[in-house]
Amino acid sequence: MTNERQKSLRKQVAPFEKSNTKASVWQVINTIVPFILLWFLAYKSLSISYFLTLAIAVVAAGFMVRTFIIFHDCCHHSFFKNRKANKILGTITGILTVFPYSQWAHDHSVHHATSSNLDKRGTGDIWMLTVDEYSSASFWARLGYRLYRNPFVMFILGPIYVFVIKNRFNRKGARLKERLNTYLTNVSLISLTGLLCWSIGWESFLLVEGPIFLIAGSAGIWLFYVQHTFEDSYFEEDKDWEYVKAAVEGSSYYKLPKVLQWLTGNIGYHHVHHLSPRVPNYKLEEAHNNTPPLQNVPTITLGTSFSSLKFHLWDEESKKFVRFKDVRILAKMENVIGKMKAE
Repeated sequence: MTNERQKSLRKQVAPFEKSNTKASVWQVINTIVPFILLWFLAYKSLSISYFLTLAIAVVAAGFMVRTFIIFHDCCHHSFFKNRKANKILGTITGILTVFPYSQWAHDHSVHHATSSNLDKRGTGDIWMLTVDEYSSASFWARLGYRLYRNPFVMFILGPIYVFVIKNRFNRKGARLKERLNTYLTNVSLISLTGLLCWSIGWESFLLVEGPIFLIAGSAGIWLFYVQHTFEDSYFEEDKDWEYVKAAVEGSSYYKLPKVLQWLTGNIGYHHVHHLSPRVPNYKLEEAHNNTPPLQNVPTITLGTSFSSLKFHLWDEESKKFVRFKDVRILAKMENVIGKMKAE
């Protein structure tokens, strides 16, 4: 992709970068209010049937994901025009979704600046090794990586570790404002949790919040995973890496059913979001539909996205994802060839 085409593409998306205060306020109302009501209904349903509670929790989890998308937009300063308004709402939605606003905004901005760059991995992304890195790694490093890529660890234990434990601590080198925001989030979470446990009992709190948290957390990790781990993805070393190409080829268009698209705040249009993070979530579909080049990007559906679970390592030679067993087969072939040459 030439520099002219890259500039042209970013110019075509620019008109969609302005937020609409009325649309933003309405999204807060139709997202956070139903989430709180569903949480309350889930609690009240405990006296009827826990199966009913779980059914309500599934819907509530969807609204928690949608709340996170609002938080996500605030971190990009794309939800409101005013930066202070973004920070205030971002901190509030961060408390509701168990994320410290300032810390996550920093890590996520690094992710956007380095996505698909093989030489700048490690901040705000999914741990991914290349075939060569995995082949030369120690036994324990390989074991750790294989455990990390296990679906149960990544999508069940992963959210618990990241949201409950990792998010509670400041990153090394964080500035005072960022550290204070993390402390504020932690104190608010402890206070809110304590208040709910005092008013409804810790057992009821866990029975309601537990499934909502796990479902929403797993869904969130899954969305992030499939949007950068798909068959025709893009990864390059820093010298060959291009921002626009990484956005439109290294971020998928996750075409979801309309209900799921709404609950996930249009984040399936991830290629548009990475091309221009300043486009608010409620304009992502419009930007996609009105920018012809963006309609010819890697597309995955709810059905085809599950094939991403077999993508474990990035092969720099073929420039595609491969499975662990592909590496073993290749190693055996090389051993056979090596013995034949030796003979």
